[in-house]
Amino acid sequence: MKRFGLYGASVAALVAAMPATAQVAKSGSVSPLTSAPQAQASVQADANDDIIVTATKREQTLQNVPISVSVTSAQTIERAQIRDLIDLQSVVPSLKVAQFNAVGQTNFIIRGFGNGNGNVGIEGSVGVFIDGVYRSRSAASLNDLPEIERIEVLRGPQSTLFGKNVSAGAINIVTKRPQFDFGGRVDLTVGNYGQMIAKATATGPLSSTVAVRLSGTVNQRDGFYQNVVTSQGVNDRNRGSVRADVLWNPTSNLSVRIIGDYNEITERCCGTVQLFNGPATQFIAAPAPFGLGAAVSNPATKFDRNIALNQTPTNRIIGKGVSGQIDYDAGFAKFTSITAYRDQLDSGAQDVDFTGADLSNRVDRTRIKTFTQEFRVASAGKGPFSWLIGGFYDHENLDTRSTINFGNQIRAYADGLSGQVPAALIGALPAPLRPALTGRSNIYALEFLQSLVTPSIVPGRTYFQAGQAVTAPYTLNQDSFSIFGQADFKVTDHLTVTGGVAYLNDRKASTSNVVLTDAFSLLNLQNVPQFSALGLPGNLYGALGTLQFFYGNAANHGPVNYPNANESGILKGDKVTYLARAAYDFGPVNAYVSYSTGWKAGAYNLSTDARPPDANGIGRTADPENVTLYEAGLKAAFHGGFFNLAVFKQDIKGFQSNAYTGTGYSLVNAGKESVRGFEADASYRPISWFTVTGSVTYLDPKYDSFLRAPCVNYDTTRCPLNPTTGQRPAFRDLSGDRPAGISKWSFSTSATLSHSITTDISAFLRGEYDYASKVQLTETTPPDLSTYGLNNVNASLGLTSATAKVDMLFWVRNLTQNNTLVGSFPTVAQDGSYTGYVNDPRTYGVTLTKRF
Repeated sequence: MKRFGLYGASVAALVAAMPATAQVAKSGSVSPLTSAPQAQASVQADANDDIIVTATKREQTLQNVPISVSVTSAQTIERAQIRDLIDLQSVVPSLKVAQFNAVGQTNFIIRGFGNGNGNVGIEGSVGVFIDGVYRSRSAASLNDLPEIERIEVLRGPQSTLFGKNVSAGAINIVTKRPQFDFGGRVDLTVGNYGQMIAKATATGPLSSTVAVRLSGTVNQRDGFYQNVVTSQGVNDRNRGSVRADVLWNPTSNLSVRIIGDYNEITERCCGTVQLFNGPATQFIAAPAPFGLGAAVSNPATKFDRNIALNQTPTNRIIGKGVSGQIDYDAGFAKFTSITAYRDQLDSGAQDVDFTGADLSNRVDRTRIKTFTQEFRVASAGKGPFSWLIGGFYDHENLDTRSTINFGNQIRAYADGLSGQVPAALIGALPAPLRPALTGRSNIYALEFLQSLVTPSIVPGRTYFQAGQAVTAPYTLNQDSFSIFGQADFKVTDHLTVTGGVAYLNDRKASTSNVVLTDAFSLLNLQNVPQFSALGLPGNLYGALGTLQFFYGNAANHGPVNYPNANESGILKGDKVTYLARAAYDFGPVNAYVSYSTGWKAGAYNLSTDARPPDANGIGRTADPENVTLYEAGLKAAFHGGFFNLAVFKQDIKGFQSNAYTGTGYSLVNAGKESVRGFEADASYRPISWFTVTGSVTYLDPKYDSFLRAPCVNYDTTRCPLNPTTGQRPAFRDLSGDRPAGISKWSFSTSATLSHSITTDISAFLRGEYDYASKVQLTETTPPDLSTYGLNNVNASLGLTSATAKVDMLFWVRNLTQNNTLVGSFPTVAQDGSYTGYVNDPRTYGVTLTKRF
């Protein structure tokens, strides 16, 4: 593993904290100026303690807060070895997190809603906030953060109080703040696959009013996959970060917090396995002279994680940012300001044919600069009426470039797939031409016959040459803002009604400069003019159409860049969202009903296959998403635990479907997608040394209307092949179908045994079980190849010395080595083949922690 160099960053800005802090009912109060922005919660080790949350930006117990929110404590994160947001789904079953083709592309899904993976032009429907700062792009890592206070998952649209891209929910990560007492910790983790994680954080005062926390991490691990072509491991870890956090409390009513961070990821990611090798992939694997004789992944042994790539995939991410927060308590109200600037550079290279043959490779580079500003004013909360008003602004510049090039074996591949010139065609040609085409491929015959009319076309050297293909540079500049307000009125001691409204506005300006150099894809196979000149049939699409990998079915057989006469390159939208809620305190049980709406702005398709409006369904843009939620819930707190239940119906009109079709992304709006279901969370400690938790989610989703889903070759009923043209319809109707990737049942449970071995040494034993019912992972791959669920067991054993302040944790994830698929897609440029992503294998290790 490579040594990782860390570069320190120290920065300053103005920001604000939450108007109300999280506090533990039994541990005393905390100054309002030490709270973190956005939704907060504090979860206690003792199940009898109240869990205090401010998910509505008001301090309430989890029993009283009238929304569906899941809280993961720092203790659970440590004991369960939750290393990133992907692991978080093991304790929050309504949350699904996917990372497929690149480290920097992470997709968050709550209650089945979420999109954007792999296409940087599409923003997620679930907003991620770290210490109050919105992260427009995230690598989903938690290891590069210092001590984490808590993680909250807010389910359902949050557009009324949060600024951007929270139409399906929000994830809020809160880290521990600088302290005015000296302290810190050092963590060292070693595990299988050569894992080594070193983390350190130290905090203390610089003066009576200034405290600081300095943190750093190094995270390294060998790869889970083995590339049999290059003998390199893939899906490894090589990450590092530094962070400086400064807190200034000049007066009792003023607090300023400044955070600067720098992180870097340099990894070989991401590995894929073959699910089915169709005729094209079989030709790649066949020995010469029947094929290319290249290594190909074996679908029968996909869980061995042996892959065949002639080029190992690489990813590099450099992220840095500065944020500040200011909180001022004026007595009658609390003022909050949050300011942040982030700069992220993602780059990577991939063997996109996913075989050992040198057919095609891809290089990507994306630079994203983001500035955000939020300002809030909240009432002091005295009396039956309380209110909050605020505004949020986001400015982002995105510059992305993707280059796909053909490799040295692309011509042999195309020749083989096109087949040899039929004897009947050779016999129909004049005798002097027959020897030139005998034993040749149809691609060569095409070039040869065209060259008779067009001398610039050279047989064997015009089509499918190394270095040809497509370059797709895009820019995307966006400005968005929201103005929001919410008010609570306590009608009686037991009944509280809430109303909220937000105005959201979004403007995106994009440019494209796509260049296609694949000469064969530029050719109109349905009307080859040189053939007509020779008196030969001019429609060759049925025989050769599958070899047009780019824009083959587009009207002009090439990209149309914008802005142009018909497209301004500007996408605007605005929306008013609102909520109405009533909560009633019955004593041991609280109940609530709510109605809320959410909105996500329109999106640009920044993939190599984006088309002008109404061009074969592969959209240039998508209209906004509009979400409506009806929810009712019960929350009960009792001696030793709690129980929460939420029942809901959630609709999304204009769902931005972002299906990968094998050469690009088909961005289209579904008419309407809905989901009905319920969520239940519980924790119970019947005796002091035993705690059990459980969470279950039931989802019943449906495409109420989806008339323009992209066609796929395995659905021969709705996508029949036209024998005359060799083409399939552009769309199929999925109305009434169950959306892919949404399990009907998701369940997680844990049990923890605690025991004091001596007066100084204590121990715990924790076991977890995560379950998700089988589901077709994506609509673009056949159900028989991509229907999988989850049965996962994790365990940990911990020892703590109170006097030495030393912890030792033995942990294992995927204890039973459950093998499952987490994603799938049509193999690039290999019609009829399918590729997928498998889950992580069993990992285990030990973590030593020294606190001081």
